[in-house]
This record gives sequence, C-alpha cells and structure tokens, in this order.
Amino acid sequence: MDFTLDDEQKEIREWVRTFVRKEVTPLEPEVLRREREGLPGLARDELKELQDKAKAAGFFGVLTPQEYGGMGLGALMTALVEAELGRSFVPFRFGGYADNILFHGNEEQKRRYLLPTISGERVSCFAITEPGAGSDAKAIRTSARKDGGDWVINGEKTFITQGNEADFVMVFAVTDREKGADGGVTCFLVDRDMGWKSEPIPTMGQWGPAALVFDDVRVPEENVLGEVGRGFHLAMQWIGQGRYLLPARALGSCERLVEMAVEQAKNRVTFGQPIAEYQAIQWMLADSAVEIEALRWLVLHAAWLVDQGADSRQAQSMAKLYGGIKANEIVDRVLQIHGGMGYTRELPIERWYRELRLLRIYEGTDEIQRRTIARNLLKGHAKVTGTLG
Repeated sequence: MDFTLDDEQKEIREWVRTFVRKEVTPLEPEVLRREREGLPGLARDELKELQDKAKAAGFFGVLTPQEYGGMGLGALMTALVEAELGRSFVPFRFGGYADNILFHGNEEQKRRYLLPTISGERVSCFAITEPGAGSDAKAIRTSARKDGGDWVINGEKTFITQGNEADFVMVFAVTDREKGADGGVTCFLVDRDMGWKSEPIPTMGQWGPAALVFDDVRVPEENVLGEVGRGFHLAMQWIGQGRYLLPARALGSCERLVEMAVEQAKNRVTFGQPIAEYQAIQWMLADSAVEIEALRWLVLHAAWLVDQGADSRQAQSMAKLYGGIKANEIVDRVLQIHGGMGYTRELPIERWYRELRLLRIYEGTDEIQRRTIARNLLKGHAKVTGTLG
C-alpha cells in the first residue's frame, strides 16, 4: 500500500494551505471581535471576495463536475482540502458549490436553480428536519396535496442550514400518507417569493439555522425535483453524500488546536518550569496526537472508498462517530492546557469548543452512527476485519 500523495495532490493541498494562511487566518481577530458583538463573523460580500480570489487562481467548485465549471476533485482530495480549511474557524468555503441532488433536475430546473447556485447568484437550503422528525426522517409530517396544476404545501421545518439566507428551498413533503417514506414523499423546489417564511434559531455556536413555515404555499407541478413519491430516496442521497467531510474539517481544527496547546505548554511557566515538563500535560498531548492520527486514516479511508465506488457507508459512519467524539475531547484538553485564558473569548478555543459540539448532532447523531455501524455488523453487511478481509 502506498500512502504517498502524488505531485498533483501535494500541489493542490499546498495551494489551499497557503491560501488559508495568507487570506483566511489573518481575519480571525476581526471575526472574533464581531462575533463577541453578536455580528456575523464574515459578511456575505467579504465571503464572495475571498471566493473570487480563489476562483481567479482556478479554485472553484471543488466537488462540482468539470462540465459545470468546477474542479471535479475526487473524495480523497476533497477531504484533504476540507482538513486545510478546518485549520481556521473563519466560516469560509470555496465557491461553485451546489447540493448534489440538484443535479437530478431536468434541463429547465438546472437552468433556473442548479447553474445560478453554482455561480453564486442564488442560495439554496435543504429542508427535511421537523420539530418531530430529526434522526427519524421518516416521521416527517409536512404535507403537499394536489390542487389542479399545483401542489399546496403545509408544515414546518426546523434547524435548516442557510434557511435564513436562501432564496429557494429543496423541501420534502408527504404526498401519500399511506406509502410514507416508501413512495409517498416528494421533493419540491420552492422559491421564497412563493410564500414560505423563515425565523432564526439562536444556538450556542455560530451555526445559524432557521425554522421554515409553509402555510398553503402553492408550487407548480414543474417544480417537483425528480419523481413524485421518490423524494425520500433523494433525501438519503443528500444526507449520505459526504459524512466523511465533516470529520475531515474537524481534523484540521484539531491539528491547529493541538499546535496551539504545544506552544502554550512550552511557553507557560509555573513553579519555575514550563508546564510541558509535567506528565499530566504530556499525556494530554500524546493522547491527542494519537487520536488525530487515527481520525486522519478513518477519514482518508472513507474518502478512498468513495473514490473507488465501493460501499463507504460503514467507513463514513465510523469517521463521523470517532471524529465527533474525539474532536470534542481534544478541544476540551486544549482548553484545559490554556487554563483561564482558554475559557475566555479572546482566544478561539472556546469558540471551537462550541462549534465542534455540533459535530456530534447534525447530519446523523452519535447514536445514529452507532446504530448504523452495529446494524451493518449484525446483518453481515460489514465485518470487523474491514476492507482487508
């Protein structure tokens, strides 16, 4: 087995690493200051300016197929890119991205929704989660009934990422209550000016989700994405598109955090010597280094399976579960090593502390990942010997 990156992979990773160091990391003090005042850390025009700089260098649409103007990078390379972006808490991502299920649209839908989203002219959001349907997505109650040539949608969605900024939503509604998730859920493309409303949901971190309300929102038949009744299949395709990317970004955050802890340990002096001399500190650093290395290989292995076209669900669930748990343990240790200063909002550690906690909840909780892993073992879909057999 060869674990060496090829020249192209090294070049892409180094470019991203340099971009983050020169363009993104210097923004951190200002982002922290704004967030302490309750303001967005990065304004939309500032994000676009950064994305345009990257685009000018050819970095646009990391996962977007080349036929749509993107780079069309594989999963492994994308994971490496996410890890580099994760080394800063500044909420930046490269432009040229669209939700994977939008590529299932017909030509007219691609013209109206997909292409403008890739170019940045439009902002989308994905809405399946409801107050009574989180991990159990099959329990959604939002309904859509046929009325002439339209569908009329009623219901509420919650914890929707970009729900406050989006000008259209991919919303999932029950169109046949008897069939439910097995042929009775449909996905609709719904413009904001069709009548749905959003309300911000305050959270402990910087993630700003929204509640969406649909009150007799009329949607034309041509706005059905895919086939009527096949929406749940699309939803699961969206949810499973890249669980490995979440721990990949956390991997970069953990690397940066432990680097900060190493510097603190060497420079902080108590009782006449650096705290790095104390075994308690050394063990925290050692455990963190081992866990980071383990997470790195879980993430890269899952991404490699995606690139091979193999069944990656078990590997992705393992990476997501381990990444969420260990990232939270690592940031807690780093905060402890920094003492009182780590608890303040002058340093980014407490911000990462709040941000990384979300990794154990969204896009599949720890409990859901454990359920998936165990079921695969019990049903014989996966073995503890892994892909090496």
